Amino acid sequence: MSSIFITGSTGFVGRNLISHFNTKYSIFPYLKNAPISINQDIVLHLAGKAHDLNNVSDPREYYEVNTELTKKVFDVFLESNARTFITLSSVKAVADVVYDELTEITEPNPKTHYGKSKLLAEQYILSKPIPKGKRVFILRPCMIHGPGNKGNLNLLYKVVTKLRVWPLGAFANKRSYCGVNNLLFVINELINNVEVSSGIYNVSDNNPLSSNQIIELISSSEGKRILILHIPQRIIRFISKLGTLLNFGFNERSLSKVTSNYIVSNEKLRIALKKELPYDVIQNMIYTLKSF
Repeated sequence: MSSIFITGSTGFVGRNLISHFNTKYSIFPYLKNAPISINQDIVLHLAGKAHDLNNVSDPREYYEVNTELTKKVFDVFLESNARTFITLSSVKAVADVVYDELTEITEPNPKTHYGKSKLLAEQYILSKPIPKGKRVFILRPCMIHGPGNKGNLNLLYKVVTKLRVWPLGAFANKRSYCGVNNLLFVINELINNVEVSSGIYNVSDNNPLSSNQIIELISSSEGKRILILHIPQRIIRFISKLGTLLNFGFNERSLSKVTSNYIVSNEKLRIALKKELPYDVIQNMIYTLKSF
């Protein structure tokens, strides 16, 4: 049985991974602030400072965790006998706004400390020669979700199930999502399929969803009707500008989060794996919503 050294074992992805992998691998969690010692076959570096939804975090925390800790773990991996290194970066290391479709060759231009710190970690890893017999994977997932997730998706669910109204039906956006089950499938494949080459890979479900589709799925999972209103965009945008001026919860930033496009291509990954992802975007979204 292969052994795994894992950081971030108490995080959302880490908890799900241990639950799914504990019968397949011997797992050794890294203890925070302990010396880094790797005697396992595989390194899964999942630890990271997550994107702060409220923008109140000290910027230095992003670089200390997302950049410097990654450097330390990767340096130890290079000197160890471990053969596979997998780290979770983010699509936000490339772009905060996507106008067309984000691919692995999109020129990185992150705007937030979260994205910048993730990109610096990627650049450090890519600057090092990979010893023979080792493989290194940088995964860039889009929004990861599943049971136990407490991000924007959970917030959206709480708001619309309470109000029973969605006033933003006039916005026909498309966004990519990543179900945690597909992410775990990808990690397992990268561990076991030695034909997959080292590199950067986007991770997303095959198809994007609109906010309106998610509202319909919430309604279906709740078994209660949620009214979708098609208020003209110009009115909604005017209200959001007032929210920005008056420091209300609904403002231009929050409007952009739920109505902008962010489509991520996973074509490179699917070609490398020579397999399709086992769960479609609707399955994954329903799985998450029912857990709420």
